[in-house]
Amino acid sequence: MAQNEKILANVLEIFRHNPQKQYSIDQIERMARRDHIGSFTDLIKALSFLEHEKKIITDGKGHYQLVQENTEVEGTFRANDKGFGFVKLDDENADNIFIASDYTDYAVNGDRVKVRITADGNPWNDKGPEGQVEEIVERGFETLVGEFHPMTDKQVKVSHFIGYVLSNDKKLHNYRVYVSDKGLIPQMRDMVKVSIKNYPDKNNPESMTGVVIKTIGNKNDPGVDIMSIVAAHDVRTEWPDDAMKQANAIPDHVTDEERKGRDDITDQPAVTIDGDDSKDFDDAVVLWKLPNGNYHLGVHIADVSHYVTEKSPLDQEAFARGNSTYLVDRVIPMLPFRLSNGICSLNEGEDRLVLSCDMEITPQGKRVNYRIHPSVMRSHGRMTYNNVNKTLDPNNTDKLEDKYVKLRPMLQQMAELHKILYKQRHKRGAIDFEEPEAQIIVDKNGKPTDIVLHKRGIAEKMIESFMLMANETVAEDYFRKHVPFLYRVHETPDKDRIKSFFEFCSAFGLNIKADPNHVKPLDLQKIVTKTVGTPEEAVVQMMMLRSLKQAHYSDQALGHFGLAAKFYTHFTSPIRRYSDLMVHRMIHAYAEHGTGKDVQKHFTSYLSQVAEQTSIQERRSVDTEREVDDLKMTEYMSDQVGQHFNAVVSSVTSFGMFIQLPNTVEGLVHISNLTDDFYTFNEKTLTLTGRGTHKQYKVGMPIKVTLINANVEQHQLDFEVYDPNAPKHHRNDHRNNRRRGNRGFRNDHGRRGNGKHWNRNFHASRNGSHNRRSNNNYKR
Repeated sequence: MAQNEKILANVLEIFRHNPQKQYSIDQIERMARRDHIGSFTDLIKALSFLEHEKKIITDGKGHYQLVQENTEVEGTFRANDKGFGFVKLDDENADNIFIASDYTDYAVNGDRVKVRITADGNPWNDKGPEGQVEEIVERGFETLVGEFHPMTDKQVKVSHFIGYVLSNDKKLHNYRVYVSDKGLIPQMRDMVKVSIKNYPDKNNPESMTGVVIKTIGNKNDPGVDIMSIVAAHDVRTEWPDDAMKQANAIPDHVTDEERKGRDDITDQPAVTIDGDDSKDFDDAVVLWKLPNGNYHLGVHIADVSHYVTEKSPLDQEAFARGNSTYLVDRVIPMLPFRLSNGICSLNEGEDRLVLSCDMEITPQGKRVNYRIHPSVMRSHGRMTYNNVNKTLDPNNTDKLEDKYVKLRPMLQQMAELHKILYKQRHKRGAIDFEEPEAQIIVDKNGKPTDIVLHKRGIAEKMIESFMLMANETVAEDYFRKHVPFLYRVHETPDKDRIKSFFEFCSAFGLNIKADPNHVKPLDLQKIVTKTVGTPEEAVVQMMMLRSLKQAHYSDQALGHFGLAAKFYTHFTSPIRRYSDLMVHRMIHAYAEHGTGKDVQKHFTSYLSQVAEQTSIQERRSVDTEREVDDLKMTEYMSDQVGQHFNAVVSSVTSFGMFIQLPNTVEGLVHISNLTDDFYTFNEKTLTLTGRGTHKQYKVGMPIKVTLINANVEQHQLDFEVYDPNAPKHHRNDHRNNRRRGNRGFRNDHGRRGNGKHWNRNFHASRNGSHNRRSNNNYKR
C-alpha cells in the first residue's frame, strides 16, 4: 500500500511541476522511467486512479493534464470593457484564466495579480480555466493620460475635486479619475497626465483619484494627439539639465587628440546610404576587390561610446530611454540632436570617429578574415536608397549627381556581394519575408493625407546584408574570446505553436514534412519559398510570425532562430539603440584593458540589467509607434465611412474577423454585423461558418467590405461585408452570446493580434523611422 501511495505521489508531482502543461502518455512514461517510478502497468493504474479522484483530466486519447481547481497562480490582469477580464500567466503556453466581473477584486488592466483557480479548464472541450483575483500584487500603471473635465464651483465645494480625467484607452474609459488642486490646474479639454493616488475599491468601484502632473495641451491643438500617446507610454521627451550640459560641452569636430591611436581611413570612399529624409547617419560602407579575388567590406559605425561615457549624465539618460522612438511626424531621440545629428552623425565631408569592422569575404560568401578597430573616417557621399537604386538600374534615364556616377562601380560591386551574402543566408535557413512598408504622410498640422506603400529595392537589401554580416562578425568574435557580451537573441519557437502552424498550412494544401518537435529555420524558410507569389503568401507569413518567439537582448549567446545564426548582436546603430552603444563600450574596454577578471567582473555585474532594460524599452517604443500608426490610419479613414473596399481576412476569432485593406489599414467585421446567417467559430481551422448557408470565412480570404464606423479616439475601425445581393436575416446582437472558447486578448476589439505588428521584433540590422525602418522590420 505504501509503495502504491509513493507511486501516486511521484506521478502527481510530474504534473505539479508544470500544472498548465498537457502531457502525452509517452512523455509521462519517459519521465516516470527517468525517475524510476514503478513499471508501465503501475503507471497506467496510477493515472487511472488520479483521473477517478479528479486530480487529472484526460481527452481519452492518451493526453493528461492536472486539474486546476483551487490552484493559486500569478499573472497579469487584462480587462474587458464589459467588466470581466482574463489573467495571462507568465508561461506563454498556459491558458488565459477567465475572471468574471464579480471576482476581479477591482483589478485594473495591467495589474499583477494572484488568482485562485475555481474551475479547471479542459483543453479538449474548448473550455478554459476560471478563477477569482485574490490579491493585487503590483499595479500595472501609476500614471494615466486623458482629457480633463472641470467641475462646477458647487461640485468642487461638495467633492473637494476640481474635475476628473477620462482616458482614451478603452479598457480604462469606464473609470473617472478625480483630481484635486494639489497638482497642476488644467483647462477644459486639456490632455493631461495624472499621477494615480487611489485605485478602485468596493466604495468607489468605477473611479480613481490623483493629481495632474503634466499638461500636454488642448485636445484639438496639432500634435497633442500624438504627444498624448507618447506620454501615456512614458516615453521620455525632456532632457535633464546635466545631460544637456554634457552634450553642449562636446566639441563639434574631431580634435587632434582624439585621432591618436586610431586608423586614418579618410581616403577610403566610404558612403552612407539612407532614406531621403534621414537626418542622422550612424553607418557607412565601403567595398573593393582584393588582388586574390575576395571582397574587402568595410562597415564603419559612429563611435558614440567615445562621447557618451559610462555612468555620465548622457549615459544614464540614454539607458533610461533605451532607444529612439520614430513616429509619423517626429523622432524622439535617444541622444540630444547635437550628438545624433552632429558630431556622432557621419555627415558628408566631415571627419568622424568610428568603430570599424573590416571583413574579407570570398566570392562564395565566406568570411575568411576580419578586424574590429577604432578609426577616423570621412563620408565621401550622403547617398539615398532611391538614387542608389536608380544608379544600379540599367534602364534608368534620370540624371544622377556626379557622386553616384563616380561611385557606380563600387555600388555595383556592393550589389554583387549582397546577392552572394543573401544566397548564403538563404542556404543556411534564414527566414526572409518581403512585404510592402506603409508610410503615413501627414501635413504640417499632423493630419494624415495619404498612406504610401514602399517596396524595398536592391539598395535597402544590400545595406541590410552588410549590417547583418558586421553584427554576426562582432558577436562571434567576442563569444570566441569567452568574455561577457550583449547579444540579440531569437530563441527556437515553442513546438506546440509550430505544430498548430503546420496544421494551418496543411489546410492550405501545403505538404509539410518537418518535425514540429525539432523545427529548424530552414523548415520554415521552405514554407515561405513555397508560397511566394501565391494568394496564400501573406497569410502564411503572418501565421508563421505569430508562431515565432519575440527577439530580445541577452547576456547569453542563445542564437538567432530567424536568421539561422549561431551568434548575433547589435553593433550598427549606437545613435538609436543603447544595446549597440553598450556593445561599443565593451569593445573599447576589452581592447584597452584586456580581458582579465576585473574588466569581466565589471561588465558581468550589470550586463543582465542592460539586456532587460533595452528589451523593455524597445517594446515600449514599438507599442508607442504602433498606437500612433493606428491613430493616424483611423484618422485617415474617418472621412471614408460608407465607402467600399477590397480587403483580405487577416484573422478570425469567435467574435468576428479582422480584415486588412491593400494600404495595410485594418479593422474588424464584428460577428453581429454578419447579418446573412448565424455563424459559428472553429478555433482549430480559424473559420466562421454559416449554419444555414454554410458560407465560410477564413484567414487569407479576399472579401469586399464597407466602412461603417471610424472611432478616432479609440483607434477603431468597424466594417461590414459588402454584398448587395445578400438576404438580411433578423438576429439578436451576438455581442452577449460570444463563445468563451477563444479567450484571447483580441476580445478587446483592438488591432493587436491581427498580424500587422507581429513582425516588429526580429533582428534589426538598422533601427529607424518611416524613413529608416527596414521593410523587413520583423528583423528589428
